[in-house]
Amino acid sequence: MMRTACIRLNVTPEQAVRLSALRTAYADACNRLVPLVQAARCWNRVALHQLGYRALRQQTSLGAQMVCNALFSVCKAYRSQRALGRIPQDTPVPPLSFDRTSVHFDHRTYTLKGEALSLNTLQGRLRVPMILGDHQRQILASGLAKEAELVFRRGKWFLNLAVECADGERVASGPVMGLDVGENTLAATSTGRIWGGETLRHRRDQHLALRRRLQSNGSQSAIQRLRQVSGKERRRVKHVNHETSKAILEEARRIRAATIVMEDLTHIRDRLRTGRRMRARLHRWAFRQLQGFVEYKARAIGISVVYVNPAYTSQTCSACGQLGARRKHRFECSCGLRAHADLNASRNLARIGETAVSPRAVVNTPDVGCVACHASP
Repeated sequence: MMRTACIRLNVTPEQAVRLSALRTAYADACNRLVPLVQAARCWNRVALHQLGYRALRQQTSLGAQMVCNALFSVCKAYRSQRALGRIPQDTPVPPLSFDRTSVHFDHRTYTLKGEALSLNTLQGRLRVPMILGDHQRQILASGLAKEAELVFRRGKWFLNLAVECADGERVASGPVMGLDVGENTLAATSTGRIWGGETLRHRRDQHLALRRRLQSNGSQSAIQRLRQVSGKERRRVKHVNHETSKAILEEARRIRAATIVMEDLTHIRDRLRTGRRMRARLHRWAFRQLQGFVEYKARAIGISVVYVNPAYTSQTCSACGQLGARRKHRFECSCGLRAHADLNASRNLARIGETAVSPRAVVNTPDVGCVACHASP
C-alpha cells in the first residue's frame, strides 16, 4: 500500500530563491504543453512526449528529466479531468492553468540522504535539511520511497513523499464487519457502534456562511480574513476522519474482524439530482477520505477491505431481506424490525460481505441481487 509523508523543508533564503525559480520554470513548462493537449486531444504520456519534449527542452531551462516530470504532471491532470467526465467526447478540451502547481519528482530527480534531501534544480543539485517528526520517521522506515511533490504553502516548503509500505500480516479468519458512512452519521458498524456527524456538519455550514459573507464583502480586510480561515474546515474534517477511522479499526480489532465491507460510492455526487444547497453539502462530504483512512489503516494490520454496490442497502431489512421504509434516521419493516437506518445498512453490508468472501464464492457466484463487490488492491 502507499502512504504519504508530508515533510517540511528547512530552507535558507538563498535556497528558497532557487526552489521558487524551479517552481516558476516548471509551471511555465506545464502551461506550454496545454495548447498541444488541446490541439491533439492527447493526454497519453508517451504520445505527448513525442509532441512536446524537444520544444520544451529548447524553450525552458529545465533539465531533461524535469521536462519528463512536467509531461507527467500535465497528463495526470488531464486524465483526472477525463475520469471526472469534464472532457466529454467530441467537445473542445478546456485549458488548465498550472500557475500554482506543485513540482513532481521521481527517483531520478531527488535523493534522500539521512535527514537531508537532494533535489534537481535549475542550477544543479540542492541539498536541503528535512524537519522530521516521529510520524514521518515511522512512515519512511516502513517502506520504499517513491515519487514526491514539492509544495509551497503559506510561505513554507514541503515535500509530499509517497512511500510504498508492505501490508500487515493478513488475518486468516474472523468475522466480517459492515461499515456504512454518511453525512448525518459519519459511520456506523454492524457491531452497533455509531459516530455522529451533526457537530461537524454544523461547523462546516458555519464556515460556508462565513466564506460567503467575506466573499460578498470584497474589502481588503475581508480578503485577509479569507486567507486566515482558508483550509481550516479541511483540516478539521481531516482530523475528525482520522480520529473516527482509528476508532473504527479499534472496533474491528476488538471483534477480531478479518474483513471490513464498505459501499462503493464512486460518482455518487454525479448520480444524485438535488437542489443547490444539497449539492454544496454533498461536495463538502469527505466520505472518500474517511473510507481511504479506514482502508490503509486496515491493510496495515492485515484486515481486508471490500467495496460493494450500495444499491438498496439502506432500504432492505437486515432481518428478513425485504424492502422496508426509511424515515430519516429510522428504519421500519413489516416484519417488526425497528432500527437505526445506518445500523441496518451496515448489517446488510456485512451480510453481503460474508457472501462475497465465502470460500464457496470462488466456485459458485453468490446471488446477492443488485449488489456487486470488489476487493481493495
